[in-house]
Formats: sequence, C-alpha cells, structure tokens
Amino acid sequence: MIKQALENLKITALNPMQEAAINAAKKGDVILLSPTGSGKTLGFLLPLLGLLKADVPTVQALIMVPSRELALQIEQVFKAMSTGFKVNCCYGGHDVKTERNNFSQPPAVLIGTPGRIAHHLRRESFSTRTIQTLILDEFDKALEFGFQEDMAFIIKQMPAINKRILTSATKMEEIPSFTGIQKPITVNFLTNVTVAPDLKQKAVIAESEDKLEAVFALLCKIGNESTLVFCNHRDAVDRISDLLWDMGIPHGIFHGGMEQDDRERALLKFRNGSHKILITTDLASRGLDIPEIEHIVHYQLPHNEEAFTHRNGRTARMHATGTSYLMMTPDEKPSYIKEIPEIEDLSAEPVLPKPSAWATLYIAAGKKDKVNKVDIVGLLLKKGELAKEDLGLIEVLDNSSYAAVKRNRIERTVALIKSEKIKNKKIKIEISR
Repeated sequence: MIKQALENLKITALNPMQEAAINAAKKGDVILLSPTGSGKTLGFLLPLLGLLKADVPTVQALIMVPSRELALQIEQVFKAMSTGFKVNCCYGGHDVKTERNNFSQPPAVLIGTPGRIAHHLRRESFSTRTIQTLILDEFDKALEFGFQEDMAFIIKQMPAINKRILTSATKMEEIPSFTGIQKPITVNFLTNVTVAPDLKQKAVIAESEDKLEAVFALLCKIGNESTLVFCNHRDAVDRISDLLWDMGIPHGIFHGGMEQDDRERALLKFRNGSHKILITTDLASRGLDIPEIEHIVHYQLPHNEEAFTHRNGRTARMHATGTSYLMMTPDEKPSYIKEIPEIEDLSAEPVLPKPSAWATLYIAAGKKDKVNKVDIVGLLLKKGELAKEDLGLIEVLDNSSYAAVKRNRIERTVALIKSEKIKNKKIKIEISR
C-alpha cells in the first residue's frame, strides 16, 4: 500500500528520516524528531497505512495537531495518497454541524485540534473504542499553545490504543506521561539534517524610523518572487500592509487576529501565486502548507534562535535554495547571529514589482454542494474557454472553491461563465479581491 501511495503522490524515493520512521513504527511507539520542512507528514502517514483495516467501519486513527492549517495540510496529503480510506478534519472555526454530519459515516482517520476533538468527545459524536493509533504531530507546539489538558482528556477516552507516534521539531527534555508512550524508539534527525540546505543570509541595516521605507525598497528589489515577511506583532503586519497597499503592491496578511476565512483565503492566494508576498507573525513559521518560498524577510528579529530557525525553515526546504534577510538597526546583533551577513544594497530607486501572472476566481459552492475539481475544470476549460496552461491551482473547501486563472484571461472568463450552472445550480462566480 505504501508503494501505491507514493506513486499516487508522484514520489519516487523516501528520504532517510522517512525510511527510519517507517522501520521504527514496525517495532513500537515512536518519537520522531525532525526539522520543519523535512517531510515529517509522510514520516507518520506512511506507517499508518499498514495499520488501517478495510473492514472496520469506525474511527481507527486519531491525528492531533496544534493548528487548523496543519490539520488541513495533513488531510490534503492523505487524500492525495488515494488509499480508499475516509479522512475527516475537525478544528475550531469549522462548522460543528458539518463535522457531526461527517461522523454519520465515520472516517478511518480523524485529524483535529485538541479543543475541537475534546468538544466532540464530550458530545459523543464518535466512538473511541476502535481507535488503535494515536499520532501527536508538532507535539512541542501543542504544549506551547497550552493544549495539555484537552490532550490528556482525549487520550484518557481511548482505551484501545496500541501504537503511538509523536513528532516534534525540537528536542524535548521530558515527554508528559498522559501521552501513554511506553519505551519509545526515538528517531532523531535534528542534528544531522540541515534545516536550510542552501540558505543565503543577508542583512538590511536601517534605523527604526526608516524600517518601513527599507522593507518597501527590499520588496521592490526582490521583485515578483515568493516572499514571507515575518513580524513579532500583529500591528507591525498591519503597518507594512497599509504601506504596500498605498504603494500599489498586492499582498496577503496572516495572523491570529484574523477571521478563519480570511486567513484561509490569504494562504490560498499565496499558494496559488496570486500574491507573491505574505506578511505574517510567527503563526506561519511552522506546519503550514505553503509552497517553496524563495525569500524570508525578518522585519522584526525573532526573540530566540529556535524561532529564527523555524522561520528560515519555510525556505530552502528539502534541498531547495533561498535567501533570508535580517532587518537590523545599526547597533542590533542578536546572540544567535555569529557574524553580520553580507549587507544588501538598497540605494537604487525602488521599482514596483510587476503584478503576478495569476489571479483568483471565487466560486460560491464547495464539497457540501457535491462540487469537485473535475466540475470546475470542465466549466473553466469548456465554457470559460481557457487553455490548460491558463488554469492553475484549484482548491475546493466546504462551501466555496477557488481557482487560479491567468490574470490576462480572468475577466473574459468570468464574463463567459457568469450565467452558467454547476451541478444544475446557478452559482455566484467572481474575481476574488
């Protein structure tokens, strides 16, 4: 089954960490320590495949994660494996009624955040008696977010667990007893896998009052390449965003103060290339399904080396290349920077980057309306008269769908399909602003 799953994912070979995780899982409980971007998701999903049974009609495996974005990412990977097993996601901000309805035909694999899983257990939405596999992904982050109580409550409700896999991007001094992990095999790739195999460091030196001007000049120089700008505080995200809109540079923002729908849409537009810049807090430094990032900008330097490592882990993932820019005042030098890197020259007059080649189409129907990617592709290619190369990433959510369309074709396409139906229903279709 693993071989077929890898073929479906178009993966020809596993990395050493994934091989080691699969071998360890055959022998007992596993603690998997590996950096961000090293492929931990497959490190626990592939061993799971051998533990699922086709004749069990209830939940067999629970994957607990600290964030909804991570839950959705794992769900996407599992679905792409095309195993034939049902998978569902439960997380805060998602419609509870939809989740309860999904349990009428229980999934083999349930992925969720501790708060929402605990909510369903208290309401007996699903049975725990057949859950034999427990996976705690990004467990260090879950503890940091304060989920101990919910996790302890949930694990206590599952008497049949006989396999536990815990993953972490940092070494942990002590594993809490509530996990139930017994004599685990530790697979440690934290020291011998480089987080950023080919990461170039550069410095931008600017006085505090000149930082906004400097980040604008830097983003103009970087041009139309995927860039994450990290801030320590939400108000800094908003300040940069206001400046970029004033200057006419499209971008997305992502932080914990936003509505869930807005956060999902920001990530989606960044993934599909409609926005090349995403300004964010450290919420985006781990576990998010975002594509290869070419540039990381530390607008505000992180407080410690671990946070610095995780931010940089968003670029140069899995042997790619990337550049990390540290924006510093002349007298600033954090302890984790051994020496000031090469200084970026921003003396040239800034030139606005060209708009991305892609724009996003919003379709007001999704999985709950029985709409799938095939329906959308058919509509856009046949009725919207798009060529295949004019259509990019399509994502179908519960109540809506989004498709990347070449910017120079999108207005004509919307005009052509505005009165068309999907699944015999008239549906609102417009350019997502």
